[in-house]
Amino acid sequence: MSAALRVGLVGYGIAGAVFHAPLIAANPGLELSAVVTRNPQRRAALDAAHPGTAVVDDVPALLDRGGLDLVVVASPNRLHVEHTTEVLRAGLPVVVDKPFAPTAAAARELVAEARRRDLLLTVFQNRRWDNDFRTLAGLIDAGELGAVHRFESRFERWVPTPKTGWRESGGPEEAGGVLYDLGSHLIDQALALFGPVASVYAEVDARRPGSAVDDDTFLALTHTGGVRSHLWVGKFSAQHGPRLRVLGDRAGYTKYGLDPQEAALKAGALPGADWGVEAESLWGELGTVEESRRVPTAPGAYPEFYDLLGTALRDGSAPPVDPADAITGLEIIEAARRSAAEGRVVHL
Repeated sequence: MSAALRVGLVGYGIAGAVFHAPLIAANPGLELSAVVTRNPQRRAALDAAHPGTAVVDDVPALLDRGGLDLVVVASPNRLHVEHTTEVLRAGLPVVVDKPFAPTAAAARELVAEARRRDLLLTVFQNRRWDNDFRTLAGLIDAGELGAVHRFESRFERWVPTPKTGWRESGGPEEAGGVLYDLGSHLIDQALALFGPVASVYAEVDARRPGSAVDDDTFLALTHTGGVRSHLWVGKFSAQHGPRLRVLGDRAGYTKYGLDPQEAALKAGALPGADWGVEAESLWGELGTVEESRRVPTAPGAYPEFYDLLGTALRDGSAPPVDPADAITGLEIIEAARRSAAEGRVVHL
């Protein structure tokens, strides 16, 4: 086997510490070589979780070290474009955490920069490897639902008091709020399953007292193939609806509960045997009101993102996520913001 690819990680907040660093460290083909963070508490946490990993103050210092094969940008959303541009101009491939950029125009510039330099650029849309999404995709491919006409998907939280930090900040440059955060995932999943979108209707609200960003958002997408996707995302949901409800002309599929991988990573677990396996009590229901059955949930598989990425870097194959998909997602987010501001359906 060839030597492990050396990875630099920009940022050690939730994205860097919970998702990227553990998945990189657990992959035998990758080496977490250096991390960018100035925060003393995060430096101490990094040393405890990944002893021996170098730590530097900023992106120029990371690039000056040399010896890297890949950089992962997991900094605050407002810095994605700046940091990704720096890395590309240094001649290195990049993974960017979602949302790819604050605007679709900025995302297009990043893709153009990567193409000019013939460098791999991809976006960490890890929810394509969620257990429920993988299960649903398999059911659709197998024809179990027949022709799907409605897709309902939710990421709901109960966080009644706004927290501090950039994710709860109101400036447009921050790309904060649930539409950019969890909404990026729901839109990406809808596009992956049902293809291009013809029109967007949205309700984008800040419900919690003192909230500076949207915390209760609904999107209705009409796909060019006729499927309608209804997507809910919020932090002010005192009770949660089903994670998925999908209706076809043959059967429906309803699934409650969240993929267990995020909770496992937050608890300090690393991918291994039985990774991403869900308890039978949480399996979804497939069928009709007349007859239905429980369906085993496919294991969640976040490690596959970095498996595919390593393969792409070594043999030049396609990256795990085409950045063009993320551009389309940002176009839908921008259409959703226009729809909510103007109270109308926006046609793409």
